[in-house]
Amino acid sequence: MPIKQTGRATDIKVIDRFDGGVGWIAYPDETMQRASHALAVPSDDEDDEDDNDEADTAADVWVVDPVDGDGVDELLADLGDVTGVVVLMDRHARDAEAIADRHDVPIYVPSYVEPEIDAPTQPITDTLPGTDFDVVRTVDWPIWDEAALYDGETLVVGDLVGTVEYFLAGRERVGVHPMLRVSPPDALRRFTPERVLTGHGEGLMQDATRELEYATDGARRRAPKAWLKGVTSFLS
Repeated sequence: MPIKQTGRATDIKVIDRFDGGVGWIAYPDETMQRASHALAVPSDDEDDEDDNDEADTAADVWVVDPVDGDGVDELLADLGDVTGVVVLMDRHARDAEAIADRHDVPIYVPSYVEPEIDAPTQPITDTLPGTDFDVVRTVDWPIWDEAALYDGETLVVGDLVGTVEYFLAGRERVGVHPMLRVSPPDALRRFTPERVLTGHGEGLMQDATRELEYATDGARRRAPKAWLKGVTSFLS
């Protein structure tokens, strides 16, 4: 299994579908299992009722840390109109430019994050414009800056935690990034989500708060097991 695949993705795997969005893994056969997400937020312009007295279901769609592929635009169109693309961390520029160009929307980046993007970006600080999602700084290292989106129910992260094998140890269903295990970021303890959408692997859609607490509390203790599993995953 390749660590990371390149070229046009032709067989995306749809994941993490819920009332407020959906996710996909562009290359289901790669070890890294890079996951992308789209969040659907009720549009500010929508009417309370239409001529037929039915609720208007228009939504603004925010695309987060996307990896492009065949079928992505159709998946987004099912949710609403793309409003913007969000990049949560330095290493997750991915295909943000391509998707933003195609939909003629801005790329939004937390003010302290500097991804390698050869296009203008819009800085965001406390909230994602027009939404209930707070922009929370989670990692502040000289070589690593990352933010999360959190609205009290849904937590969207880049590399902070993940669900793929090389993030996990023991009975964890979600695990702290191997490089963060020795000293898990304090921000992890402020989240009590119903679901966690991560940049690597399928999301955690049930018991998210309990599993996140378990992962955080035992991150350091289980670090050696996680490191060993990570080495095995990338060498196999």
